[in-house]
Amino acid sequence: MFLRRLALVALLIPSAGSLFAADNAGTQTIRYSVISNSRTAGSEVDTYGPGAQVDSTFEYNDRGRGPKVAAHYILSENSLPLQTTVTGNDYLKAPVEEHFTLLNGVGTWKSTSENGHAEGTGFYISNNGPAAESAFLVSALLKAAGTPLKLFPAGEARLEKMTDVTLDNKGQKLHVTEYAITGLSFEPQTVWLDDDLHFFAVPGKWFAILREGWEGTNDQLYALDRAAEDARMARLAKELAQHPSQPIAIEHVRVFDSEQASIREDQTVVIDGARIAQAGPSASVKIPGNAQRIDGSGKTLLPGLFDMHVHVQPVDGMLNIASGVTTVRDMGNDIDDLKHLQSVWDSGTAIGPHLWKAGLIDGHDPMQAPTGIYVDTPEQARAAVNNYTDLGYIQIKLYSSLKPELVPGIAQTAHARGLRVSGHVPNGMIATQFVQAGADEIQHINFIFLNFLASQVKDTRTPERFTAVGANAAKIDLQSKEVNDFIELLQQHHTTVDVTLGAFEGMFTGRPGKVSPDLAPVLDRLPAQVQRSAYTGGLPVTAQNDQLYQDSYAAMLRMTKRLYDAGIPILAGTDSTAGIMLHRELELEVRAGIPPAKSLQIATWNASRLLKQEKELGSIAAGKRADLLLVNGNPIENISDIRRCQLVMKDGVLYKSADVYRAVGIAPAN
Repeated sequence: MFLRRLALVALLIPSAGSLFAADNAGTQTIRYSVISNSRTAGSEVDTYGPGAQVDSTFEYNDRGRGPKVAAHYILSENSLPLQTTVTGNDYLKAPVEEHFTLLNGVGTWKSTSENGHAEGTGFYISNNGPAAESAFLVSALLKAAGTPLKLFPAGEARLEKMTDVTLDNKGQKLHVTEYAITGLSFEPQTVWLDDDLHFFAVPGKWFAILREGWEGTNDQLYALDRAAEDARMARLAKELAQHPSQPIAIEHVRVFDSEQASIREDQTVVIDGARIAQAGPSASVKIPGNAQRIDGSGKTLLPGLFDMHVHVQPVDGMLNIASGVTTVRDMGNDIDDLKHLQSVWDSGTAIGPHLWKAGLIDGHDPMQAPTGIYVDTPEQARAAVNNYTDLGYIQIKLYSSLKPELVPGIAQTAHARGLRVSGHVPNGMIATQFVQAGADEIQHINFIFLNFLASQVKDTRTPERFTAVGANAAKIDLQSKEVNDFIELLQQHHTTVDVTLGAFEGMFTGRPGKVSPDLAPVLDRLPAQVQRSAYTGGLPVTAQNDQLYQDSYAAMLRMTKRLYDAGIPILAGTDSTAGIMLHRELELEVRAGIPPAKSLQIATWNASRLLKQEKELGSIAAGKRADLLLVNGNPIENISDIRRCQLVMKDGVLYKSADVYRAVGIAPAN
């Protein structure tokens, strides 16, 4: 179901209207625009017919990806789906065939990824349904009169009204109300409805869907959304953040020495305010008499982790802190939203990590990135670099639709202003040319493989940048002269590779109906409806290429080890679900053959050095910022112990990991 994560403010719920109040005599058709980066990217058309039937079509294009579905619903008088059918294709173009019936008190569902039934009445949430379905759920919850509503296949939903507003569109007025639904994801999902309880909008900067003709209300609705979200995040920060009034002493703990990638046993670390006051052998550290003592026996204390590839949203702040990620590098986002998040996270008004920003530059194109600055000339390119620099960004990220001939000039301007340059390799270039043109870093391991597939790949702006790697990566000889020459080029240019292994694991190895391996380690901790995403599969595969795609993912791991063995700097970044997926990224590095201690070093000391923050962050030493993670076990011996977070500190502010996880619907690790 198309729903968006946003904020929740508790208000009274009004009496329910009727989806079909004006429709019983005939049909009513409502049209919507799907907006991506201020451009129309798709549409939805909802037709309400007699007998409480609704037909809907929904599609959009996101750089060659995007769903296209047709849905049919028959609703009960309580707005519960008695029958749901959704067909078409999903975001990655895999087939969608989804059916549900509620008959005689039994719900039965079947799709490419699920097959089951359960007794009772409730609301079936489709995996790929249109936006209209969110309105049906709100209507059903309103008719439930404040009680939770059972969801099929699992979980329950609750509803709270947030706010309402009368919109003015060139003299035409329309009253709309925002509702927040809990129980579907890591935070409340919000949706705007009209007084007939028809879907009206989900606003946004990157992606929005609004009623046709009312697209100009997006900014107004989005501002209301963000104000409510800020209020919710401020409340959670007050509830979950502890500001110690006395020193904290973590005693007899195993400490990870990130600079040496080794363990120091029986250590004591004293934190006073925002800084580490002492760190050393327990026998020699003098603990202040007024200190709060924490027994670290059997536990490991690490510097706060770094996620070096994110595109942050508000809820990501808590997901990261709960997981021990205290610093992130954003690789492309809305300038104003990013500034706002950095402000509330730095001030402690909301829970979130330290934030470093890379500014995204792309070219004007139907497949341009959904956010960033767009340039077509050298003059525009220089202006974009200077703009990001003046705003405090530390890096430029180039994207796939940028004209290749602009890369050298961008690199020259960025380097002159002290910024790094990285990105997707623009279409029409290969990684070798990208590095030679001045790039300091390459995002994503698939672009390493595309370096050797230029003659077989027509357009890397499209999903071909994934499917061509799936079809060919396993066939590339990683010991060939071509590969060796490329790695030597990376060595000569001191190029860094941001591999994002976890982002590709589910894409290449996930299969419908089977638990995707990237989510398997944490599956039973996730909200019930989120768990379903683990079964939906990745790129569409056939019986003929199924094993080949899996072998190609294994080749990605082997290539990562080849780069690591050659001394090419590797970064730990997710480009995926915040926090919990960084743990998976580290597990995959270890699976690739990187020792656990070195993997942890990559996510701490090495990252701090790349950001030029090693004097402040990245290791545990007196005088440094108190960014720390206390875990049960020893991740040097078993990297998966990194998931067993107990306490997290950012600038001396203390969080109980379990409490922050629960606030986003995740059960704490054992």
